[in-house]
Amino acid sequence: MLLNRWYREFKMILFMMPFLLAPGQAAGYTIIRVVDFFTGESIKGALVTLNNGIVPANGNDKFIEPSTGGKLRVRAHGYMITEQIITAPLIPTLRSIRLIPFNPKALYLSFYGIGERSLRESALKLIQETELNALVIDVKGDRGMISYKSSIPLASEIGAQRIITVKDIGGLIKSLKGKGIYTIARIVVFKDNLLALGKSDLAMRTQSGEIWRDRENLAWVDPFKKEVWEYNINIAVEAAQYGFDEIQFDYVRFPDASAPRFSMANTEENRVRAISGFLMEAKQRLIPYNVFLAADIFGYVCWNFNDTFVGQRLDALVPHLDYLSPMLYPSGFQYGIPGYRIPVENPYEIVYLSLKRAQERTNLPAIRFRPWLQAFRDYAFDRRPFNGKEIRDQIEAAGKFGSQGWMLWNPGNIYSAQGLKRGEPIGWLTSLVPHPKI
Repeated sequence: MLLNRWYREFKMILFMMPFLLAPGQAAGYTIIRVVDFFTGESIKGALVTLNNGIVPANGNDKFIEPSTGGKLRVRAHGYMITEQIITAPLIPTLRSIRLIPFNPKALYLSFYGIGERSLRESALKLIQETELNALVIDVKGDRGMISYKSSIPLASEIGAQRIITVKDIGGLIKSLKGKGIYTIARIVVFKDNLLALGKSDLAMRTQSGEIWRDRENLAWVDPFKKEVWEYNINIAVEAAQYGFDEIQFDYVRFPDASAPRFSMANTEENRVRAISGFLMEAKQRLIPYNVFLAADIFGYVCWNFNDTFVGQRLDALVPHLDYLSPMLYPSGFQYGIPGYRIPVENPYEIVYLSLKRAQERTNLPAIRFRPWLQAFRDYAFDRRPFNGKEIRDQIEAAGKFGSQGWMLWNPGNIYSAQGLKRGEPIGWLTSLVPHPKI
């Protein structure tokens, strides 16, 4: 098999020689081939950027980049992102970029959790000792605060920088990557009390014209407002520049309430257009940084054919996201699902059947889904704790489905090893990645 692969690569170079050596075409082009680290097989759909510019693909799923050097960044669904520093070759060169299959298994750390030493070190210890290998970190939390020192002027203007919980975000990301930890930047979008109060023209309103507030007495911003889009996308770009592997938008929806008044008519068509429009624009702005893009969606979005009255409809979300992250907390399924009226009694079935239903409706491969799982006490049915068995049942369901990993949610950031498998230290992954200077 290895000889066959070399032979195919040699033929590709011979095929490209006339183009590469034609008048006006300096020698020194590179043919990029993105392959699976273990099998050597080509990976379709990989995105390659060089110095923040997209490297075009030819019909054979190869990539050609001009005779310049710089930072090459490669990603594909279901794999770790790879970065390499390349130099301009003197002759036509075939370069294989090997991507390592990877399923993030994450804990969530909140705006305060990432800054609290005991919580952060407890999470890192669990990652070292168990199958966990990823962290979801609040970049912009539920109350609109940005956890690190941001260069975005509006953040300071509205008070989103009053408290800084991460003193050195660049150092933190570098440290986590050095440990082989996959990093996900969570950005809460339209639930933004600070922006709504600081820029009242962007706030949702009551029918009488007052600023609308949710059950937590927090104001939200109007998802139709492009200024809101711009602010949140700027935060996402900044997080990508700091080196996060993935940008995850949460509360990328309308509130689940009928009372608010918006700058446009509150119809399903308008709601869906606003949410998908925001994600489409974010995707375009983030392409140069070659990070994965995900969004948290209601669990019932997997089942409902409408937008669940919040602007989230599967067919409209899919084109703009690398990963869909349904929140499959059994406590959140207050009406149950077909065949399972009390979801907390059947966490395995809730997770597995919801993912299968979403897959059937979208025809996406299983690796395009990464669910949120419940690691907190039930609040909707009988207040039962979710400990080892309940957590393991959910993990096993996600595994049987074949999702691109999973994420555990506990709002207090209190986690234990219950339900988690013991694991090899994840540092071995970094030894498989080629040295960044080649």
